Amino acid sequence: MKASSRLRRALLPGTLLLAGLVGAPAFIAARPAPGDDGKAPSPTAPSARTARELPGIAVGDRLPVEGTLSPMELPEERHLRNVRQLTFGGENAEAYWSSDGTKLIFQSTHPPYACDQIFTLDLAEPKAAPKLVSTGEGRTTCAYFFPGGRRILYSSTHLGGAACPKPPDMSQGYVWALYPEYDIFSADADGKNVRRLTDTFGYDAEATVSTDGTKIVFTSARDGDLDVYSMNADGSGVRRLTSAVGYDGGPFYSDDGQWIVYRAAHPTEPAEIESFQALLKRFLIRPRSLEVRVMKADGTSDRQVTSLGVASFAPFFFRGRHDRILFASNKNDPRGRNFDLFAVNADGSGLEQITTNPTFDGFPMFSPDGTKLVFCSNRHNARPGETNVFVADWVP
Repeated sequence: MKASSRLRRALLPGTLLLAGLVGAPAFIAARPAPGDDGKAPSPTAPSARTARELPGIAVGDRLPVEGTLSPMELPEERHLRNVRQLTFGGENAEAYWSSDGTKLIFQSTHPPYACDQIFTLDLAEPKAAPKLVSTGEGRTTCAYFFPGGRRILYSSTHLGGAACPKPPDMSQGYVWALYPEYDIFSADADGKNVRRLTDTFGYDAEATVSTDGTKIVFTSARDGDLDVYSMNADGSGVRRLTSAVGYDGGPFYSDDGQWIVYRAAHPTEPAEIESFQALLKRFLIRPRSLEVRVMKADGTSDRQVTSLGVASFAPFFFRGRHDRILFASNKNDPRGRNFDLFAVNADGSGLEQITTNPTFDGFPMFSPDGTKLVFCSNRHNARPGETNVFVADWVP
């Protein structure tokens, strides 16, 4: 369920004609999601989401616009133009750019895989099917490119077993599973030469890479809480950056590497803290409201940005700056799953709504040159509950 999950992209001249992506790769265009009835599960289904992806909230009836091929582009979304759909069906999430803007890496579930695996999409070859770059075993999440595109980063449970880990028990309320088998791995761009970067017991995931490729920032439960850590690109030099009781996750560096933006849920009442810690011992978390925060890369000057009291996640800095942030939130639908994209200044001022689609919009990431935005959405979905990847020209 984590979003911080996050998206960016740069389209360099001559590298790609996005219009050609309408001819979708076969498995994305037609694949049924796993399940006895062959129907695509809700994008918030606990069996298909990890703590990095989607904030856990009570999910009610599907919105009436789902499955109606609603418009891809809305006139009220003045910052987005030439919106194009890149995947077609099923569950596709957390699509992030390569540093040259020619590829995306994302997680997707389709047969024969019973849970998320990592794929890359070469935007210069729009008719080519996405390529599997994870092991095909276990559950994966939170993929990212290293600068230069020769290696990738993702989290996986495959060392704990080839099967998908068991989903959490929802009989006592909605919870996220923090699978302790999750570790962070790097691999060549084709998925070969896999290297394990973390080897502590407990949840290690939600990792992204600094623009210069020297640092990784991630979320871990290794010290008995859920905090943000940094480490060198080879897994050495692990450093804890946050210490407040509660969940800290979904971190991203600013382009200059000086700041980190992340999301957090910090319980304050004794009963809330006790409940959080009891669930954590069972490798679970019950998400409530999430707020956007920023801190310097060394963990100092930590401060809260939003105070919306809802599920705000997937924050990402505007390119070339660290004073404005793009994020997703259900601000306009606090008890539901109509998430929109918003922008806000790092001091909490200047809140601006970016998308108005009445379903789910999330995981925004600017292209490296800041001219494009990639995000995931339930807009224009052929079947209720499908989540697809979209790209748009960014209009300042």
